[in-house]
Amino acid sequence: MAINMRLLFACAALALLPGEPATALVTMFGGGPAEQCAKAAFDGLSDAESIRVCDDALLSQELDPADRAATLTNRGVMKLRRAAWEDARQDFDAAIALAPKVGEAWMNRGAVNLGEKRYRQGLQDIDKGLALGVTEPEKAYYDRALAHEGLDDETSAYFDYQQAASLKPDWALPQEQLLRFTVTRR
Repeated sequence: MAINMRLLFACAALALLPGEPATALVTMFGGGPAEQCAKAAFDGLSDAESIRVCDDALLSQELDPADRAATLTNRGVMKLRRAAWEDARQDFDAAIALAPKVGEAWMNRGAVNLGEKRYRQGLQDIDKGLALGVTEPEKAYYDRALAHEGLDDETSAYFDYQQAASLKPDWALPQEQLLRFTVTRR
């Protein structure tokens, strides 16, 4: 018997230091380990016990493909926070296979690529996530700016930081990144 869970897609930034990618999370409602996994991800947790709760959800709950993809995305975000790149990539790949039209999974896989300094692949995944739609696009633009910087395209990075800042003016991180740039007219 499948558990009927409503999904609300949302993004949440990690406790970010300048230069770290933002991540997208998926909120789940309906109870059980899958909801606990989502709550742990939103609370910024990435400890072994929180990941185990996600594992339990994936093993013990009968989840429809969208709910399984959401749980994989949330577990992947926790692994991403731990810089467990390959494990996080596997979760995001599995989520994309189940729900290929969910922008958050693509955006997070892009963040894995940024962590691995695979900027071109990261840019492609982030662009795909933006095209599909993400709940908090400012975080995708921030990550895309990081990818552009990794590719030595400072102009594109500047414009993406500007877009992130304009989409969420009270988010300090893109504002701080913009302070590093000097704009000159030619």
